[in-house]
Amino acid sequence: MEKRPMGASGLTVSALGLGCMGMSEFYGPGDEQESIATIHRAIELGINFLDTADIYGPYKNEELVGKAIRGRRDQVILATKFGIVRDPRNPGNRGFNGRPEYARSSCENSLRRLGVETIDLYYLHRVDPDTPIEETVGAMAQLVKEGKVRYVGLSEAGPQTLRRAARTHPIAALQTEYSLWTRDPENEILATCRELHIGFVAYSPLGRGFLTGRIRSADNLAPDDFRRRNPRFQGENLQKNLDLVRRIEELAEARRCTPAQLALAWVLAQGKDVVPIPGTKRRKTLEENAVAVDVKLTSDELRQIQEAMPRGAAAGLRYDEPMMKAVGR
Repeated sequence: MEKRPMGASGLTVSALGLGCMGMSEFYGPGDEQESIATIHRAIELGINFLDTADIYGPYKNEELVGKAIRGRRDQVILATKFGIVRDPRNPGNRGFNGRPEYARSSCENSLRRLGVETIDLYYLHRVDPDTPIEETVGAMAQLVKEGKVRYVGLSEAGPQTLRRAARTHPIAALQTEYSLWTRDPENEILATCRELHIGFVAYSPLGRGFLTGRIRSADNLAPDDFRRRNPRFQGENLQKNLDLVRRIEELAEARRCTPAQLALAWVLAQGKDVVPIPGTKRRKTLEENAVAVDVKLTSDELRQIQEAMPRGAAAGLRYDEPMMKAVGR
């Protein structure tokens, strides 16, 4: 498996990571045994970059990942996050906390759940509008000094916040949604990351599974699947987006690969500083995704993909309105 650097930090990870969120919730019921087997298979394939967060579950996903890497800690680069707070009585209600004391307590709790002594890459999951980013990152820097964290990252931060954070402590990576149908980072954030020598981690590089071509209607989703509430999976938006995916399917057929492999190959082709972390909870899908690193797109193929799904073509917001207010701050 090809390796890619996280900017100028010194951290190097597999070109393709594994998003573990869906193993615990959001995408219908999970199977712990299959999820752990999927993580083990990822390691066998050379995919060493595992992504989780304290709110996934909540907390259950970190525990699952910790169980999966027991005895394999030296084979993985472990990333987790803090900063989104869910109401235990109503997990759908969310707040944000970037206060220094919360950063410390969250880190210590994540270390315990994961069963490790150090987190390789620790992200602020969302920027807390009520806490200066300098205070949050300053607390994360102290965790680095204490050996509890190796590298600091941010998720869904805006360009100016990223600049302020980088002046406080080196930022190894920014994680933001990026795919053929979510190209917002191309507006400014990718250029900012490159200017500051910060690696870019692309989550949902398959458009929450839509770019695989396997979702044709909401009926394909489990009753508790959060995508049912996502604007791009509803009504007229869904039908318009299906037309876009059909174009990707045609190009994938011509390339003799799957739509998922084509979509991942496109993200990989956006720069050696871009690392997509497609999520899956099944070995079969993982193995299919892993092949994408060998799909080298020509300039002509990249042009055809651009014509088939131009920037801004997707219908609907990528999140509902309340969640959109939490990105790009």
